Formats: sequence, C-alpha cells, structure tokens
Amino acid sequence: MSAALKDPPADGLREEVAARGFALLRGPALTARLGVAPAALDDFAASWARLETDRFMADGGLYRRRRHANFTARWGQPGHVRNPHRPHFQAVVHNSLNGGVERWFAPVEDAVASGAPLQALLDLGRSVADAQSPGRDWFVELHQFRIEAAAGTPGLPTPEGVHHDGVDYVLIGMIARTNLVGGETLITEDSGAELARFTLLDRLDTAFIDDVRVMHGVTPVEPADPALPSCRDVLVITWKRHER
Repeated sequence: MSAALKDPPADGLREEVAARGFALLRGPALTARLGVAPAALDDFAASWARLETDRFMADGGLYRRRRHANFTARWGQPGHVRNPHRPHFQAVVHNSLNGGVERWFAPVEDAVASGAPLQALLDLGRSVADAQSPGRDWFVELHQFRIEAAAGTPGLPTPEGVHHDGVDYVLIGMIARTNLVGGETLITEDSGAELARFTLLDRLDTAFIDDVRVMHGVTPVEPADPALPSCRDVLVITWKRHER
C-alpha cells in the first residue's frame, strides 16, 4: 500500500527527493517557480503537435510520437550545452521491449531546445541532481512524447512496464492531457512494493525521480469520448553521470 503523497513546497523539492527518492510538484507551484511567461509556455506546449511517429516500437504500435535531444552539463559551469544529434540507446535490462538497439528519433526543434521554458526546466532538474550527487558532470537526454489512444486501442505510455531508465535522475512533466482517462504514475521499490500512485493532470504537473532508488511506470490511457482524438503529451528529461 502506498503512503499518502503530499506535494512538497517548491523550495522543498531537493529535500523530498533525498528523503523518499521521488517528489511531485503540481503545475501552479512549478510555474510560479520557473517564472516563464505564459505565452512562452503556450508556444512550448504547441510544439508537441509537431512530433514525429516513433517507428522503433517492437510491439508494432504507432501510438507514440516523439523528438529527442542530448546535452552535457559540466560541474561548476552553468547551463546545459547541446550536443550533436545522436541515437537513443537503452540496455535490454532497462527496456525489455525496445532496448538493445540504437533508435534515431527526430531532433528537438532548435527554438524549443533554446527556449525559456525548457532551459528553466533543465536548470531546475540539474539543481536537484547536483544537490543529490555533487561534483558530477551529466549526460542529459530530453524526450518529447505524445501517446495517442483510440477506441479499442489504448495508448501505452510505458509499454515496457514499471522500470528503471538506467540513469541517475528523471524529470517527468505533464504538458497536456486531451480527451483521455488513465495514465496513473506508479512509483515502486525494486521488490514491486508500491510507494506512490498519482496522476499528472495539469500543465507542468511534474515528478522528479531518483532512478537508482525507485522504479516508475504509467498505466495505459484511453479516450474519454471514443469519437474524439485523444493524446497524452509529456516531457521527460534524464541526467546520467558523464564519463570523463
């Protein structure tokens, strides 16, 4: 049985992650903390309509659209430096469905990568990663995901099930839920014991996860109205210790 989950104050994010291995921030608190103009957030969210179909799904599904980028963050140096585009790779032990192959996804648009919303989220996540693991350089990957669902064809946000990503820290931010039900986020111990269960509902509802300590997954999504389009848009950023 998962313990009652309370949202930490925005300035308590680092402490919550240190204490529990994860934290949840609701959108209004995070939006206030980031200080990004509403118009910029609107433009950021609109970029999810320009994602490309993920054609690397081993289950044959075409329900996922995405873009990808990677960055380096050096200890003692501010910001994240974008690297040349490269494939995304996960070991089979971390992704039993799609692991073991290099997956080339469409790159995140330059204006999105350099825009104020993403830069603010990168800096926020790095502040937590640096506090938990000081003195590290980070290899950072950014994923824009859209999971689509239709009547009789659920969308699978984590088709590999509850899992570790094989990184150190993960930020998962809600961008938009359109005509759907489901999509609960699960946080568990390696044993499968459930630590928390919550739903990212509103823009910038965000979970930050210590991927070494806990596992995470998301339940399937279905359209609330079967006659209308249905999708779940999320941002995922990961920080992994960079080999010097």
